[in-house]
Amino acid sequence: MDRVFLDANVLFSAAYRPQSRLRRLWTLEGVQLVTSVQAVEEARRNLRSRAQREELGRLLEGVEIVAVSSRPINLPVNLPEEDRTVLLAAVEAKATHFLTGDFRHFSAYYGKEILGVLILAPAEYFRLREQGGR
Repeated sequence: MDRVFLDANVLFSAAYRPQSRLRRLWTLEGVQLVTSVQAVEEARRNLRSRAQREELGRLLEGVEIVAVSSRPINLPVNLPEEDRTVLLAAVEAKATHFLTGDFRHFSAYYGKEILGVLILAPAEYFRLREQGGR
């Protein structure tokens, strides 16, 4: 089973556009969706309308939400602190995948495994699933 951690921008996009292809994540077999309190709050802050925030709430009903501990873990990445915190939450949640559309900060790590978590853009995750890969 894949434990797929959703970054704030993935949550935002799924709630912002009901027709978003990202909604497929909620229907995949063998997938447990996970995110962090921090990612949820960031997505919620950036959604403009009440209807979008309500849609985010509905989507989160099927998502495990984890907190980030203050336990120090050395992450071998060069990221802004906010992004390090979210990636750390994915590591601590024992996620198998970290999905993010944050190309600016994470593109150097796309396709790389950091402490057991494979970082991917959502489209790449869908491609891997279709090909039967990790």
